[in-house]
Amino acid sequence: MEGQHARSEQRWLGATVFAAGMTTMAVEMAASRLLQPHFGDSLAIWANLIGLILIYLTVGAWLGGRWADRHPDEATLYCITAWAGAFIGLVPFIAQPILRWADLGLRDFAAGVLLGSFLGVVLLFALPVILLGCVSPFALRLTVREVGSSGGTAGRIYALSTLGSILGTFLPVLLLIPFIGTRRTFLLFSLALLALSALALWHARRRLPWASLALLALILGLALLQPLGAIKGSPALLYERESAYNYIQVLQEGKERQLKLNEGEGVHSVYIEGQDHTDGAWDYFLAAPFFNSPPFAPGQVTSLCLIGLAAGTVARQYTAAFGAISIDGVELDPAILQVGRDWFGAALPNLHTVAQDGRYFLAHTDRRYDVVAVDAYRAPYVPFHLTTREFFALVRDHLTEQGVVAINVGRTDVDYRLVAALGATLRQVFPSVHLINVPDTFNSLLVATVEPTQAANLAANGRRVGPGFLRDTLGRATAHLGALPREGGVVFTDDRAPIEQMTHVLILRYLWKGE
Repeated sequence: MEGQHARSEQRWLGATVFAAGMTTMAVEMAASRLLQPHFGDSLAIWANLIGLILIYLTVGAWLGGRWADRHPDEATLYCITAWAGAFIGLVPFIAQPILRWADLGLRDFAAGVLLGSFLGVVLLFALPVILLGCVSPFALRLTVREVGSSGGTAGRIYALSTLGSILGTFLPVLLLIPFIGTRRTFLLFSLALLALSALALWHARRRLPWASLALLALILGLALLQPLGAIKGSPALLYERESAYNYIQVLQEGKERQLKLNEGEGVHSVYIEGQDHTDGAWDYFLAAPFFNSPPFAPGQVTSLCLIGLAAGTVARQYTAAFGAISIDGVELDPAILQVGRDWFGAALPNLHTVAQDGRYFLAHTDRRYDVVAVDAYRAPYVPFHLTTREFFALVRDHLTEQGVVAINVGRTDVDYRLVAALGATLRQVFPSVHLINVPDTFNSLLVATVEPTQAANLAANGRRVGPGFLRDTLGRATAHLGALPREGGVVFTDDRAPIEQMTHVLILRYLWKGE
């Protein structure tokens, strides 16, 4: 009978270790999505989040070992997991004021508020993750019966924890967050951990665990009675969704419909019914093929590959300017493609949409294009693998004899380090690179041509275009031509492309000096 009780105790301890490992990773993955609508998902954000989670787990492991030595009681362990579950369940509700503070910091570019709010949100996870970090050493202390078997016992404990972590990594990303959302994912894992803790406590003490049941009732009551509302409420909000890749918002600002992603500081697509021009960076992509040697006519543009289609603004403009040409629109997130069709008039018969990484798509197609346009921002970053010498060589292989590539690049009024670096990288592959500075924005357009060309070609070809939207756009592009330095600039490669670090310096200089 005693052996049967010991085996039952081991099963409850094993289930608790597995659940703690699963919940720890689920909290980390869901935490990244809780932060993403406000801070983005850059490498720096991930580094901070992972680093802090590891610090909390380290503190938890140290604390759990000491706690177990002083109170080697399984009921104490189940109380720890119950409180961890309760704190996790509170996160979706207590995070909202801090996230609103984050929005204020982003709108005003107040670096102190921005840093403080980020730390505040991440600190939300200190208590639950520290408590979860206590579980494995505590369970090990309860399980080891003799020194001779301690190695095998420790191996089983940490194997169970790791198996739980594997499930906790994939389950939120692949299933829960896309279908029920980030905040309900927190609530689901909270309630599951609380329920397991209550059952384990009942098994350990053979009496109702009233405190754990009260915590379970509290979180369940909040989940049922307290509406979660919009993730980032706004009077202009028409639609929001969490996909596997992004937090997506559609907003109506006057006559202009806007697509915003994640932290929402960049507008990724716009739609104005009955109007082709946007007065934004999208318009200037139309100028790219006209850097070819004159005479170059609009009818010579017959195909476009758009990497970073978003909701289809550039695709609609190319169709309006050049007719129903063949367009391959590549966008990593299929949910954004659907938003484009539903809200941005992107259901074009000549537009073939592909939900795929842009570089992967080019590496697996035999098609050649007159224009390859790269607008794959995850604001304010361009994915590094779309900025390297190797990537531009791949693009070159998919261009026609008069083909051009155009890439949207961020900068400030005085800091062109990213523009210079990408210009230098493009020159490794293409004979000519030209610069258009989009007015009243933080954007520049770099255009590289397969044939040697001159910047003056743009004006010469523009004069041959008949009156209308396209000619007006070419005139504006000509008026905002810039000069790239002929030498200098970091050349990005697949091995070394410090684009995020350069972007951080650019942003910090702007925030602190207003330049």
